[in-house]
Amino acid sequence: MARFDRYLLSQLLMLFGFFALVLVAVYWVNRAVGLFDRLIGDGQSALVFLELTLLTLPNVIRLVLPVAAFAAAAYVTNRLSTESELVVMQATGFSPWRLARPVLVFGLIVAAMMAVLMHALVPASRTALINRQAEIAENVTARFLRAGVFQFPAEGVTFYIRDITEVGELQDIFLSDARSETSRTSYTARRALLARSPTGPKLVLFEGMAQTLTLEGKRLAVTRFSDFTYDLGAVLSPAGLGLRDEASLSTLELLRADEATQAATGRSRAVLLYEAHNRFAQPFLATVAALIGFASLLVGAFSRFGLWRQLLGGALALVAVQLVANSAETLGVRDARLWPLVWAAPLTGTGMAAAMLWWSQRPYGLRRRGGATP
Repeated sequence: MARFDRYLLSQLLMLFGFFALVLVAVYWVNRAVGLFDRLIGDGQSALVFLELTLLTLPNVIRLVLPVAAFAAAAYVTNRLSTESELVVMQATGFSPWRLARPVLVFGLIVAAMMAVLMHALVPASRTALINRQAEIAENVTARFLRAGVFQFPAEGVTFYIRDITEVGELQDIFLSDARSETSRTSYTARRALLARSPTGPKLVLFEGMAQTLTLEGKRLAVTRFSDFTYDLGAVLSPAGLGLRDEASLSTLELLRADEATQAATGRSRAVLLYEAHNRFAQPFLATVAALIGFASLLVGAFSRFGLWRQLLGGALALVAVQLVANSAETLGVRDARLWPLVWAAPLTGTGMAAAMLWWSQRPYGLRRRGGATP
């Protein structure tokens, strides 16, 4: 690489590290506050909170890298323009396309970082996070096994145990489930056992009765049972529903998208295929963001009032790229044949950056008049 390319690339990487650190810290703290309140309220320790927040860190980094790339490219370009370094390089014959070469290399480096995150670190961290949350849910369930006390493990759920034997058998159980808007169900049983399963803790009731009150017609249905299983995991945590998160699957599993994977995740083949191909396309949004941040500041001439208009234009261009990505996702998850739409946003952003670079190389007078060369 030429000396100027190495210099510009080093500046971009240095500012990128700074902006990425700041944005990750802000986003991470914002999400950690809610997690901290929930875990401490459940009686978990600070070490558990730290463990879970660290497991969410790869996904947070993935979200902020494109924004950090745009901020770094815009800041470095603005500083080089203010200090007339870009003017000097353009006077030596460097075109906007030539100046954009180190920015492109910088964007590809960030894209490589995002690819590692999306294909390896994020799925692994999501899997570890789901497993750890399942363990915590079981611990929280055990915490509610207290005799002689009415407890409320979730909104609309009331739980009472008269006594707990030395072997762990629960005696004289009362369980009221009022989460439904149309009915209320109360369970009573002479004895019960708490059992573990791959989908979360289960409460097995013996020799009991279920009374269901339909609110609309005020009708009461009574069902007696010899044994009945109640899913406590689904009450305490949404993860207890037994469905895998598609973000925790490997890219090969998503590309395969067979019937077993669809049943395990509860997602259609179109959703799984779109998620798989999106892992290949989304890293290039960081490259697009860097090019847009650089090219948008080349449009227009030097102004004592700064380049706020160009910055605003670049930010609006990023918003437009994200709108294209959202629209493409809305269409792509409906039909498995529409997975190529994952490339709509990167191609749109590349076209915007190329148009800005082409426009910036025209003489400023022609850009203002919008006319052709006489």
